[in-house]
Amino acid sequence: MKPLRQLDFLGKSKLAFMFSGLLLVISVISFFVNGLSFGIDFTGGSVYEIHFEQSVDLDKMRSTLAERGFADANAQHFGSSQEVLLRLKPMENIKQDQLSQQVLEAANASQSAPGEMRRVEFVGPQVGNDLIDDGGLALLFAFIGVMVYVSIRYEWKFSVGAVLALIHDSVITLGFFSVFGWEFDMTVLSAILAIIGYSINDTIVVYDRIRETFRSTRLTTSIEEITNNALNETLGRTILTSFTVFLTVLALVFLGGKTIHGFAIAMLIGVVVGTYSSIYVASAIALALGLNKEDLLVTQKESVLDDLP
Repeated sequence: MKPLRQLDFLGKSKLAFMFSGLLLVISVISFFVNGLSFGIDFTGGSVYEIHFEQSVDLDKMRSTLAERGFADANAQHFGSSQEVLLRLKPMENIKQDQLSQQVLEAANASQSAPGEMRRVEFVGPQVGNDLIDDGGLALLFAFIGVMVYVSIRYEWKFSVGAVLALIHDSVITLGFFSVFGWEFDMTVLSAILAIIGYSINDTIVVYDRIRETFRSTRLTTSIEEITNNALNETLGRTILTSFTVFLTVLALVFLGGKTIHGFAIAMLIGVVVGTYSSIYVASAIALALGLNKEDLLVTQKESVLDDLP
């Protein structure tokens, strides 16, 4: 079935590559200059969330904390000017409950009215290092699994296009966190893994439609036209799916609370970038690698896979 409106997606591929390249360069530069603002899950240490009835003067609080022996404390507003998030590096020779009391007393001393401790978290430095290693391995295995599956299911040029599109999505999403200094914790890492699954699903749908379109028009249509037709035919499904997910995640951003705010932000960015890469990046990379009609012919390997339940 022909789409109601034919859009020339591949005609904009060069512009899309330039746009993607710009975002990737900004992200990579930010990784080297700013790095990622790792949360307590990865760095180890303590996190304290304190609520005050009035707006908090962070400069005064930092000065008081430094005077009380917490010169390395990181203080920032959290959601509103009345909420303060304090981060401390791991401290030895002091019990956690005593440290919490000292931090609260120092924070209260800087304000005209005392605050209320809402949340306390503590992670040892070794646990944080282990989580960084495990998180990196999780991302690596996800990329390897996708590459193996797409190589078996389709063709290696599709596989490279899919994996590069996933790397594109992950790097740009992480780039936003690096550029704006948002906290990167375990919930954000979970969102990156979810984005990989979401994006590859969209890409596989496009790849399937390219193959189906080729089988019905391979004698009269070029590979570029086949790919463009496939992108147009899946556009309605892509927009509806992405828009539904976008609205759900947008609700989480504003209504989901502080605990999953980082997850929701990462998913919001990932849905937009993942949808864009499924349309403009994955297939265009496969074509740039020399995808041709012979690559789309039915092989014995593919026939066996199609017969599986």
